[in-house]
Amino acid sequence: MIVDRRRFLVTAGLAALAAGLGLPLSFDPAAAQTVEQAKLIAPAASPLPEKALGSATAPVTVIEYASMTCSHCAAFHTGTFPELKKKYIDTGKVRFIFREFPFEPVATAAFMLARCMPEDKYFPMVSTLFETQKTWAYSTDPAAGLLAVAKQAGMSQADFEKCLTDQQLGEKVQESALYANKELGVNATPTFFINGKKVSGALGIAEWDKELAPLLAGK
Repeated sequence: MIVDRRRFLVTAGLAALAAGLGLPLSFDPAAAQTVEQAKLIAPAASPLPEKALGSATAPVTVIEYASMTCSHCAAFHTGTFPELKKKYIDTGKVRFIFREFPFEPVATAAFMLARCMPEDKYFPMVSTLFETQKTWAYSTDPAAGLLAVAKQAGMSQADFEKCLTDQQLGEKVQESALYANKELGVNATPTFFINGKKVSGALGIAEWDKELAPLLAGK
């Protein structure tokens, strides 16, 4: 049956991720609270094309490392991020870069789905995945949950299966997280780098105002 074939292929894809790509559940202790810009923008830091919002000439660059299965990341993206985007990103004050830091294969799979979307659908897919996180991230059948989200976003079943069985894509998603842990000291999500300053936790908009004010003074 078609349903059985779909479930077999997707389950096989997730199993492959679990066997070959799953990150350890523990990471090296956090490093220094400020990171050199060279390390943040090194090619190894982003083995896949960078995903960013805002002006490339913005005075402040914010890099977020998130996991798609992280509830605090979901709370930030569904609660605080829209206001942060409206106030700072859309006005040219902040360039926002989003990077993958999956803790388990299901999170890797979700990131892969976002990467498989057309360029202009990447961030909308990220938003949708965070908004629907409870329906797939902790489900007994995450493949079915992710398929439902993918179809909602306009992805065909065939493309969904092709995406989740792309071993090379999965490996590159994981490489970003491994580099962040070893070189940047990231060991939790969400973790932000604000012009190189490391800040952990889902900051509220008032906390963002406090962090950004001195960097934007007079600009």
